[in-house]
Amino acid sequence: MVSEQATPSTSVQSLARGLAVISCFDAEHISMTLSEVAARTGLSRATARRFLLTLQELGYVRSDGKHFELTSKVLQLGYAYLSSATLPQMIEPVLEELSAKVHESASASVLDGTDIVYIARVHTRSIMRVGISVGTRFPAVNTSMGRVLLAFGPEELRESVLAEGFESRTGLGLKTPAALRKELEKIRTQGYAVVDQELEIGLRSVAVPVFNADSTVAAAMNVSMSVHPASEQSADEAAQKILPRLLQAAQQVREALASSR
Repeated sequence: MVSEQATPSTSVQSLARGLAVISCFDAEHISMTLSEVAARTGLSRATARRFLLTLQELGYVRSDGKHFELTSKVLQLGYAYLSSATLPQMIEPVLEELSAKVHESASASVLDGTDIVYIARVHTRSIMRVGISVGTRFPAVNTSMGRVLLAFGPEELRESVLAEGFESRTGLGLKTPAALRKELEKIRTQGYAVVDQELEIGLRSVAVPVFNADSTVAAAMNVSMSVHPASEQSADEAAQKILPRLLQAAQQVREALASSR
């Protein structure tokens, strides 16, 4: 949320507010009223309206008179990053090869605060009600890639997330900071994370870290699988079938990053 009180800063507050308005739209909030945008950004209705109308004039937002939604022009803001970043370019062909081998969707993401942001994705079939594409965000604690990034990332961020607490999106899986701390320790030890129907019912995934040459974490990669009601296979058993190829893919990206330095 963006505070409306001015503070001494070198930042341009109007730019921050405009970006907050753009960022409040996501896969679960594709189309919103003025009141909903104001509530999600913490801005007054008058301020939110001013920014929405400005964005509409610039072509980043469209409206039917009641609801607002982003236009495809917003993608230009992301293309500047994608065209200059080597990681998404390196990781996409690896994901394509991985997905073809395991016949499942494969993705890569990085941390942005306490969320993961998808930087590459190869989709095989619709296994989620909520669409995922480059730029999609989810709370890190509810995802396999997020837990990998938290487990191998900075201790300060990990402790901050544990201190804030979190909610289970589906009512399944981890529900307390103590349980999450134990799980992150387990992930650091075994080198991968498995999440079973904690992001969405019917979806499980396995993720591994992608390391830079200096052993810091550059990103996370995962494979998502649908849960078949008739199958007695556990999430861990399903993950073990995918894991060797996923680890191999992560190593490919690490070697590519090392050779590009």
